[in-house]
Amino acid sequence: MTTPVRRHPGGAQDRTVGWARNPLTEFDQLINEMTGLLESTVGSAAPAAAWTPMADVTESDDAFHVEIELPGVKAKDVDVEANSQELVVTGEIKERERKGVLRRSTRRTGAFEYRLRLPGEVDMDKITAQMSDGVLSITVPKADVARPRHIEISDTSESSGNSS
Repeated sequence: MTTPVRRHPGGAQDRTVGWARNPLTEFDQLINEMTGLLESTVGSAAPAAAWTPMADVTESDDAFHVEIELPGVKAKDVDVEANSQELVVTGEIKERERKGVLRRSTRRTGAFEYRLRLPGEVDMDKITAQMSDGVLSITVPKADVARPRHIEISDTSESSGNSS
């Protein structure tokens, strides 16, 4: 198997063994650079597109549980809305004021939005949300009709008896 070759202007070659860096991080950096180039060319009059934070959605017998990672965000800076069709979490992570020269930044800032399509059988009036240690936890209780119900099975062979 050959190793990938990265060519530089002037004819120099750089051989890297395997993935020297995370390819997804490089892709994210490429998108950020392209966005910056576009904004510097066209201008940044248009609002920046919202990004989606990392989240886990689990389901128990009585509710759906959503955990959204929002490090450094205060509860007052997050808005949670629910209608019959979806749960929408929006907010903004503002760029912090820093002293000195920022050499590298990989943390996301700006407006974020998380959307979750809800099944029709949830109890909208009992949805709760809590923020703790940078994780927003939302509990969406299921409506009584959507909860699983255990049904007893009767054995008809014992009750009929043998009449021989």
